[in-house]
Amino acid sequence: MTSPSPAGSTSSSRHQPDSLHESSDSAKSPWHAQWHLREDTTYLNHGSFGPPPKPVREAQRFWKKQLDEQPMDFYVRRLEPAWREAQGRLAEFVGVQSHQIAFVENATYGMNVVANSLALKEGDEILLNDHEYGAVRRIWERAAKGAGASVVDAKLPWPMESAEQIVDAIASRFTPRTRLAIVSHVTSPTAVNMPVAAICKRAREAGIPVCVDGPHAPAYLPLNISQLGCDFYVASCHKWLSAPLGSGFLFVSDRFQSQIKVPILSWGRLLPALPERWYEELLWSGTRDPSAYLSVPNAIDFLQQVGLDHFRETTHALARVARNQIVELTGLAAMVPDDLDWYGAMAHVPLPPGDHQFLQQALWNQHRIEVPVIRFNEGRYIRVSCHLYNSQRDIEYLLNALRTQLAQES
Repeated sequence: MTSPSPAGSTSSSRHQPDSLHESSDSAKSPWHAQWHLREDTTYLNHGSFGPPPKPVREAQRFWKKQLDEQPMDFYVRRLEPAWREAQGRLAEFVGVQSHQIAFVENATYGMNVVANSLALKEGDEILLNDHEYGAVRRIWERAAKGAGASVVDAKLPWPMESAEQIVDAIASRFTPRTRLAIVSHVTSPTAVNMPVAAICKRAREAGIPVCVDGPHAPAYLPLNISQLGCDFYVASCHKWLSAPLGSGFLFVSDRFQSQIKVPILSWGRLLPALPERWYEELLWSGTRDPSAYLSVPNAIDFLQQVGLDHFRETTHALARVARNQIVELTGLAAMVPDDLDWYGAMAHVPLPPGDHQFLQQALWNQHRIEVPVIRFNEGRYIRVSCHLYNSQRDIEYLLNALRTQLAQES
């Protein structure tokens, strides 16, 4: 394949669907050859750090080469048009207008922008829930402490049986002091698809803005942010979309854009241009490598060539096999119904009591399996992530390793 074209191009140099199916091992996924994974590793942790496929790696190398060969030309003449083209392509993919979205390094950075922009005052409340990501909690605890506000939690039902249970649990903590509600689109520690649109509807009825923490959602779920009714949305593109590490985005609804204050202030745009819109403050934050952002359209191309429905069905089917076989092994029931509406390419399954860190290390040290084992609500769980490069063989290998390790613990 020749060097990738700039973001959004439809050049014939793009990788075509027929060549995506190359594989030299019939036991591997037909997509496995598109990733450059270490041969000694069974990688079942795409939900934490998702490696990019071949067309995305080639696109990033293309942009890095342009930067390295002539930085002045790249920064001064090429960066802004390429950034805006990639911005538009991503906006279309997630269902928003271009002026509502900006590239940031990841969902955590985007959440910091929101926290830096919200003018909290004494007595205000920020509403989270007990399935939220720990870094998000730290961000808002710091913001609340500085303003004399507080972080409060909604306790979600256990087990989860209906979307209404979740919506009611969160809405029950709305008060006149609730300044912002934060909810994950897909929870990080428990891999639950949350009923975000219904939560946003109840919040709007109460006059409460919502920030959706969505690092797992792009590609993992059909995503149309405009239909959710949220005010802020932060996400990472390096997870299921498989864009380069260090690529994410922040969505801000029109009514909040004038309030955005970026944590790192630079020129916004290179002189003599000056920032005129909120997202332009995030375009130029200083000398940096923007190749991850500019390669996001290539990641979109890749999964669209695969077929997004096919991607979701294939990865969910693997996750379902992992979930059901681990449940059969342990006899412990999962916390959500066995349904695509509740979980996608990640299976979250309880394990017998024990040291979660020791088990995760044993799976790596003795079997070279990369999979997170998590402590949550005093229980021990495994979260198995399945992407296109995974196969039934990976799941079988994990099950055999788990069986061995759990037997040694008993």
